[in-house]
Amino acid sequence: MLNKLPQLQNTLIPNCVSPTETVEYINNYIQANSCENMSVDISFMNVLDACYVTTLCATTHYIKYPQGKISWKISSDKVREFNKDLELGNSNYIV
Repeated sequence: MLNKLPQLQNTLIPNCVSPTETVEYINNYIQANSCENMSVDISFMNVLDACYVTTLCATTHYIKYPQGKISWKISSDKVREFNKDLELGNSNYIV
């Protein structure tokens, strides 16, 4: 039986070329908007770039919203494995 992935409501989908631009885009969004709980789709990124983006943006989000959460839509569970020791407790990963 196939399970359908949960649909992320109001998902932010960065349309950027580089991981650095993606980090700037998401961090600017966090600073400019009220987004204590947010969803971001970075499933188009490779594993290393996704690890970079999730780590830096989750830190920015944690500084502004210590009780908030980010749901990251990712392409591989390896992102979760890589980031497990760097977690601030505000990231959820959806493969």
